[in-house]
Amino acid sequence: MPSVRIVTGEWARDRCTELIEAVQAAMVSTIKIPDWDRDITVDVYDATRRAVPTGKSDRFTRVEIKLFSGRSIEAKRALYRAIVDNLAALGVPELETKIILVEVPTPNWGLRGGIAGSEIEIGFKLDV
Repeated sequence: MPSVRIVTGEWARDRCTELIEAVQAAMVSTIKIPDWDRDITVDVYDATRRAVPTGKSDRFTRVEIKLFSGRSIEAKRALYRAIVDNLAALGVPELETKIILVEVPTPNWGLRGGIAGSEIEIGFKLDV
């Protein structure tokens, strides 16, 4: 049930679908979510609407993922690597990708009509 926000520059204005698919593929292959589990937003900003770290380009990309708690550090490392690799294939330099995972306990998710995430069967394992 991850919720993802990708923030990047103007270079990606016509490539949002590719960015979404790159991050989705990384999550499917590493943290084992089903491919149908999608909630990804891309925010594209020009240089006047965002500040990036000194020395970084318009391609600097931040990927924020809110997800249920429970994945192993190994799965997280694999996720980081897969996202960096997939974005590099789209032209984002490896050193210009920032990934932030925000682990949210399942009771803090309201899903499927307002049911707490801790009270539903999600259909996939969290302890990967």
